[in-house]
Amino acid sequence: MSIYLDHSATTPLDSKVLEKMQPYLTSDFGNASSSHSFGQEAMKGVDWAREQLANLFGCQFKELIFTSGATESNNIVIQGIVKAFCANNQEKKYHIITSKIEHPAIIEVCQELEKQGLIETTFVGVDKEGFVSVDEIKAAIKDNTILVSIMYVNNEVGTIQPIREIGKMIEKVNKTRIKNIELSSKKAGTFDKLYFHTDAVQAANYCKMNAPYLHADLITISGHKIYGPKGVGALYIHEGTPLKSINWGGHQEYNVRPGTYNVSGIVGLGAAVELINNEQFTMHNEQIRKLRDKLIEGIKNKIDKVKINGSLGNRVPSNINIAFENAEGESMLLMLDMEGIAISTGSACASGSLEPSHVLSAMGVPPVICHASLRFTLGKGTTEQEIDKVIEVLPPIIERLRKMSPFDK
Repeated sequence: MSIYLDHSATTPLDSKVLEKMQPYLTSDFGNASSSHSFGQEAMKGVDWAREQLANLFGCQFKELIFTSGATESNNIVIQGIVKAFCANNQEKKYHIITSKIEHPAIIEVCQELEKQGLIETTFVGVDKEGFVSVDEIKAAIKDNTILVSIMYVNNEVGTIQPIREIGKMIEKVNKTRIKNIELSSKKAGTFDKLYFHTDAVQAANYCKMNAPYLHADLITISGHKIYGPKGVGALYIHEGTPLKSINWGGHQEYNVRPGTYNVSGIVGLGAAVELINNEQFTMHNEQIRKLRDKLIEGIKNKIDKVKINGSLGNRVPSNINIAFENAEGESMLLMLDMEGIAISTGSACASGSLEPSHVLSAMGVPPVICHASLRFTLGKGTTEQEIDKVIEVLPPIIERLRKMSPFDK
């Protein structure tokens, strides 16, 4: 039996999604930018997918662009908004606020722009359960702050951040800014605002995604996290948000993201979003939660010295991040893999790194516990039989590793 419990790394392609994609891999193969009938048939698929995303975000067609995935979307957000502001005022250094638990596609972009001398960045911390503080973000805002970027759901511990509350707070800050500008007898413009972005890659299956509800200016999602294909993502950009393209060579996607349309991938993303829009995940999510809780109870009943990392009360139902004292994470992963069980020691993007998880470290988890932590992430295809198998196989693995550990004496 092969058991896949790493759905936060990637999800399997849904059969309904594949069915929607297939015509665009075969008969409807045209370039969507072409004017002839082959191109127009392909563009119908792109437009259909955009309609699904517009329903998800509660937005206009023109507020959506397709990308190659979340990493590119996040780069477009940060680099694009910095380029727009710097072009407006080249003498001013701008400020970005993000958190210490963001994906590297946020953190490393900010660090690179800092090296280039274009921005300064504040990385706000989190509490021991992995939550950012709205008040701390507010306190970090300065006159030159142009962007706040906070992930919706953390990819390692599954915590759901207070995105709507952050968005509402930023709207109040913007109202005060505009009022102060008007009092100085100046007219407030696009570049006097502070903009809010959320990387919602891990949230789309489980959380409200309506942009007006979230009070977000920019939202990132990715196809392969929601049972769609790899290599495609989307970015919501609220009308009027200043972004300059970071690539050149085409007119596609409102001149923000040039390049030939990945039509089959875009249709696949649209099909995955259609499943979310039809609320087909509601039943799956309750089943996932029950199986997740069964796995936790099974582990706690059979293995001592375990600790859940992060909050159980306010995290997505698919995620368990759990530490096994005096057992090494990579060894656990490899031994489970030999039993046909696929899990993770953290983010797939950080696999191979010997450094402790930056997320767990930010939560105050000691390095030795970081290295003893595993991430199990369930999906809509996970079965009770699979959970029973993990509960059966895991205890002897932990016992064996603890006997080998120099600390468990």
